[in-house]
This record gives sequence, structure tokens and C-alpha cells, in this order.
Amino acid sequence: PIKRWEIVVGYILGFGLVTVMQSFLISWYCVYVLDVVMIGSFALVLLITLLSAMVALTMGILASTAANSEFQMMQMIPVVIIPQLFFSGLFNLPDWLAVIEKTVPLYYIADALTQVMIKGNGISTIIVDLSVLLGFSVLFITANTRLLKKYRRI
Repeated sequence: PIKRWEIVVGYILGFGLVTVMQSFLISWYCVYVLDVVMIGSFALVLLITLLSAMVALTMGILASTAANSEFQMMQMIPVVIIPQLFFSGLFNLPDWLAVIEKTVPLYYIADALTQVMIKGNGISTIIVDLSVLLGFSVLFITANTRLLKKYRRI
């Protein structure tokens, strides 16, 4: 019999290939075709984009694991995305609300991209952001494996 973690890894590998290609194409297009301002390294931008895509992929798989139908999955999207936008650090929030910012992956993605693309900083400046994004991915993969047993009969 197939193990739960093998199913999760299969999803990640299957969708991950498309995610890697999309990440590269979007990053390349933004920087070299749209001429988006970039002071830092394209390789670092690509690394950040790949990690952020991995977080989004694993978060999406987690949401789909908990959903019973496509309609239910579609209903989850705004519940996940809208708080991410508000707490990403892109908006000036009151101090009591800004505490929540560091609990969402988009905060670390926005910070890392700002540090590299706008400020021209290197990897030493964004290592915490990258580590947190990797941590989110591991957390979502672990949750996927555990929830697969609860929500799906294998």
C-alpha cells in the first residue's frame, strides 16, 4: 500500500515541476521584459520566488486536503489569500495588528524581495526570511501528511 507521505511527495513533485517553470518564467519576464527595477542578484530573486512558490504549493495542497469538493476549495481561497495580503507588511497597520504580520509567509516573501530587488542586499540579509519560508513549507508538508489520514481514506 502507498504511504501518505508518498502521496504528498507525489503531489509536490507533480505540481512542483510546473511551479519551478512558472517561477523562472515570471521572474525572468518581470526583470528582463517588463524591466522591473532590480538592484540585487537575479539568482537570489529566483531563489526567493522558488521558495515562495513552494510555500504556496504546499499551502494549496493542504487546503485541498481539507476540502471535500472543488466548490469548498474555491471558498477557502479568499480566506487564505486576503489575510496574507493584509499582513504581508505591504500596508501600514496599527501596532497591535502588525504583530500578526510575522505569522504569514507573504510577509517574509515581500521582505526578502524588497531586500534583494530594491535595496540590493545579498543572501546574508535574507537568510532568516528564506529559513522561515523553508520552515513554512516543512510545516505544511507535515500537516498535509497528518491531515491526509483524517480527511482521506487510504
